[in-house]
Order: sequence, then structure tokens, then C-alpha cells
Amino acid sequence: MVRVGVCSVLLVEDDSNDVLFIRRAFLQVNANIEIHIVKDGDAAVEYLQGTGEFSDRDRYPLPSLILLDLKLPRRSGIEVLHWIRQQNKIKRIPVVVLTSSRERLDVDLSYDLGVNSYLVKPVSFDDLSGMIEALNAYWIQLNEYPTVALAD
Repeated sequence: MVRVGVCSVLLVEDDSNDVLFIRRAFLQVNANIEIHIVKDGDAAVEYLQGTGEFSDRDRYPLPSLILLDLKLPRRSGIEVLHWIRQQNKIKRIPVVVLTSSRERLDVDLSYDLGVNSYLVKPVSFDDLSGMIEALNAYWIQLNEYPTVALAD
């Protein structure tokens, strides 16, 4: 068993503009956060499994926190969340949905599947920065992280 690293975030986001703005917002609040980015649901699963291009755990560590968009190519965020919560080794990693969807079905289904928080992306960068600052304060600085198993 190992403790999840305290400064690694997996951002699952296919929109390059959102990636740029989220990275910039994190840099404003804490340059020590290591952000790993994957652009679709299948890549998120591969990253979390440590397979394919993500097999080097020194380079691609298990994240302390997963920021998950819902509208993704190949495998939706809902499917990724469902998969994560079925994996005994990583199901404890906190997952925060960060999406543009305010659909009640998406919100409710995300919580039914065990999401830790559901956030709607703000339109302005200033509002996004404020959201990332709050997210950083709670999930990165204050939150106690679970132990996650790497092997059977």
C-alpha cells in the first residue's frame, strides 16, 4: 500500500482552451502542483491502470485528485467515474467533476456513482481562478488523502 502523492492532479479534459486556463489558474495558486493531462476517457483509464504510455509510475504517478470532465471522446466522464469506483486499488482517489453541464441527470448520476464534488466551469477566467483557488485550498491543502494499493 502507498499513500497517494499530495501534489499530483490528473486532469481529464479534451478542450485545449480549458486545459490552458485550468493550468494557468493552478499556477496562480500553487506552482508545486504537478498536473497530468489526458484528453479522453480511454486515456484516463490507461493512465490510472498504469498501462501503455503511462506505465512509468515515476513519470505518471497515481494522482491525489482527479478532475474529470463529463463530455469526453471515446469514453464519457460518467463511464470513467463508474470504472474508477469499481477498481478496488484506486476507488478511494477523490474525483471532482469539472464540466460545463448543469443537467440534473449528469449531476445526480455523478453523485450516484460516487463523485466527491461536482463543479460547473465558470465562463470568466477570474471566476475559474477563484474556483481553482477554493479547490486547491480544500482538496490539495486541507484534505487528508486515502491509501491506495498499487498491486494485488
